[in-house]
Amino acid sequence: MTVQDRHIAVWNNCLQIIENNIDPQQYNTWFKLIRPVSLDGARLTVEVPSDFFREYIEGAYKDLLRLTIRRAIGADAQLFYLVRPVQHREGMVLPAAKSATPTNNPVSVPTYQPSGSPSPFVFPGTTRVKINPRLNPVYCFGNLVEGECNKLGVNAGESISHAPGKTPFNPLFLFGGPGLGKTHIAQAIGIDIKERFQDQVVLYVTGNEFKTQYMDAVKGNRIVDFVAFYQRIDVLIVDDIQDLIGPASQNAFFNIFNHLHQNGKQLIFTSDRAPVDLQNFEERLLSRFKWGLSVELSRPDYDTRLEMLRSRAQREGVNLSEDVLSFLASRIKTNFRELEGTLTSLVAYATLGHRNIDVELAQNVTGQIVGEEETEVSMETIISTVCEYFNITREQMLSKSRVRQIVQARQIAMYECRSLIPSCSLSTIGSELGGKDHATVLHACTTVHDLMSTDKLFRQWVEDIEGMIVVPVEK
Repeated sequence: MTVQDRHIAVWNNCLQIIENNIDPQQYNTWFKLIRPVSLDGARLTVEVPSDFFREYIEGAYKDLLRLTIRRAIGADAQLFYLVRPVQHREGMVLPAAKSATPTNNPVSVPTYQPSGSPSPFVFPGTTRVKINPRLNPVYCFGNLVEGECNKLGVNAGESISHAPGKTPFNPLFLFGGPGLGKTHIAQAIGIDIKERFQDQVVLYVTGNEFKTQYMDAVKGNRIVDFVAFYQRIDVLIVDDIQDLIGPASQNAFFNIFNHLHQNGKQLIFTSDRAPVDLQNFEERLLSRFKWGLSVELSRPDYDTRLEMLRSRAQREGVNLSEDVLSFLASRIKTNFRELEGTLTSLVAYATLGHRNIDVELAQNVTGQIVGEEETEVSMETIISTVCEYFNITREQMLSKSRVRQIVQARQIAMYECRSLIPSCSLSTIGSELGGKDHATVLHACTTVHDLMSTDKLFRQWVEDIEGMIVVPVEK
């Protein structure tokens, strides 16, 4: 056996151990696809078909892999992965997805004796605490796709990360439906702050977790310590703030908010609804949520969905054709989370079924996830639907009229044609909608984008029309 072949022998030895310890079907599914690449000292590198594949085997067989490579190589053994695409092309270097998890430096937190009201003449002790920021390095700005749906939130977040607590965006309140990227933006701000200001103490917590911690502090008679701990935070990120229900926990949070804000600390909140729509919240707390900047995140448009899929596929180490990307972006319209889930399922089906990813496979997978098929959308369908919604005639829509309602209807029709029929060129859309040129269509799409970001009523019109156009049919 040559030195060059040693990695093969070592991995074959590992496979024998693994095969004797797991179900044969699981072994054939997950381990027969792995190929040894190199052995450098105690570092063994193996090739896997996708990042999804790596995450699964690390989650399901982490202990078995660790013990196996130590037995085959030694106590210092390390296992590394080279991600190759599912389709047989050159390997890819994965960007973003930073490996270093943010950490906080230890800080001193005052502690009191367990009594409800400590005497003002008793000085508290101090405890050195290492606070886990609880930030996921995957949720960095490098992995965030910016579009019209989230541009304001991303730009505000980047400004905050350069000067936490010193911008007008304090607090920053991000709100919108599920899967639109609220948590990603909030954590990306925290991660960027930790990279720029290592001494800043950052903490991410959910509204429900804060409430639970408060209740535990009440039971343990440690309310003063609880408040003292949170007052030591420099950047507090509270996800799903709408879950912070209860007058007692809200009162504690109110005091913490005031202390942090008055001392120039940064506050970031996310919610599934706007501050004005929050139920069972004290008015004094709601008024503070509105002090800084409130940003609504909306559903991603076609271009943003397409770019998000392209970026995520690259991170997964998977090469997807433009046809597949275009199909997925056209089919999954709800939110980023559903797009990511569909892509993960698609990679899993291709990996486990030893198939290339094509439109046919994408159709099968999305059919199982979305659970419905859409009627074929045509330009004629879009034009007639918009006319019906605004109660105008087709002739008015295609005329040169500059009446505001007709102009807006025409622009929305152009926007929907571009969004729902990706294969349609700007020139074709313009030709069908009154003989306009491609520049006019592009201007119309940009105008609709901008109005959707700033005008709730206009955005409702667009969403209503899209709901009428894309009608689900029974399978």
